[in-house]
Amino acid sequence: MRPSDRSEHPQGTRATAHEGAATGLRDPVIAARGLNLVFPTAAAPVHALKDVDLSIHRGEFVSLIGPSGCGKTTLLRVIADLERPTGGTITVNGMTPDEARRQRAYGYVFQAAALYPWRTIENNIALPLEIMGVERAEQRRRIEAGLDLVGLSGFGKTFPWQLSGGMQQRASIARALSFDPDLLLMDEPFGALDEIVRDHLNEELLKLWAKTDKTIVFVTHSIPEAVFLSTRIVVMSPRPGRIHDIIDCDLGRERPLDIRDTPEFLQIAHRVREGLRAGNGDE
Repeated sequence: MRPSDRSEHPQGTRATAHEGAATGLRDPVIAARGLNLVFPTAAAPVHALKDVDLSIHRGEFVSLIGPSGCGKTTLLRVIADLERPTGGTITVNGMTPDEARRQRAYGYVFQAAALYPWRTIENNIALPLEIMGVERAEQRRRIEAGLDLVGLSGFGKTFPWQLSGGMQQRASIARALSFDPDLLLMDEPFGALDEIVRDHLNEELLKLWAKTDKTIVFVTHSIPEAVFLSTRIVVMSPRPGRIHDIIDCDLGRERPLDIRDTPEFLQIAHRVREGLRAGNGDE
């Protein structure tokens, strides 16, 4: 879809046409149609999401970006069955979000690492496996594999407070992947980290994505982060949260940090920035 297309099609039609061209006829992992969510308040109803149409396909890395309060995290929480929509439809792996949650179809990484401070890193990673009743030997195998996957081998017996913020977030990613979900939902997991650590974890996340071929939905406020990580970027407008644009990031799987200085990267970043500005004028 060209930037000029934004004025030629209504939002829902634009998103659907773009997705069809980008992903072919594969069944989507996530399919939202006419999605609405209104929060009742004492003053007046808050329209958090309005008429959201979005399909995300297997193996994609899709970032949601927009101003604070635009509904990015709310949309992620709807996918995870942490919020219930008040209109429209949404499926996750062909199921309702409630069914997908019960079948543990996704892992969720929060803004904060949310590790239990009284449990070691390996015991934090083991928590969902314990709840699922996985045998001890299998737990141990998955814990070791998870620690290795996120570069924390040798840190299993430490406690969260003994690790840096970046290492804690890597542990939370290992926990989210411990039961091998096909879908990983990430809500600004690196937003509180300094730029050097954030850059490193962005690189590590791309490597992890390449190794596992998971489908990832990633919330961010950072344009460079969204462009560096994503196969597609969903630009959302201020409340009521709607999809203003969906942008392809055809930069290949191998993305060193210096790709951010290339004309292709800067062109995509410019389009995202323009989309955010234009989205402020959406009615």
